[in-house]
Amino acid sequence: MQEELDEKALEATNFLKAIAHEHRLTNLCLLLSREKSVSELQKLVSIRQSAASQQLARLRLEGLIAARREGKSIYYRIEDEKVSSLISVLYQLFLR
Repeated sequence: MQEELDEKALEATNFLKAIAHEHRLTNLCLLLSREKSVSELQKLVSIRQSAASQQLARLRLEGLIAARREGKSIYYRIEDEKVSSLISVLYQLFLR
């Protein structure tokens, strides 16, 4: 029982660490409504494309978002309902 609780706590901690950055959290909020390209997100967050790509790569590495390529563009979306649920709550509490 304790081992399972420890595993789940570690999973939650890793999730919270992954979203504990203003640009990553902003990107997740922007992805709540629909998938967006890197260039769309970069413009909306007002950061350089290299910085946007770095933050998106971290979210992807953590399994919080998924990507698809269409021509030269890469589109990102939230794939996990747990991510959408928590980001929606954070958006309601802090960002609207």
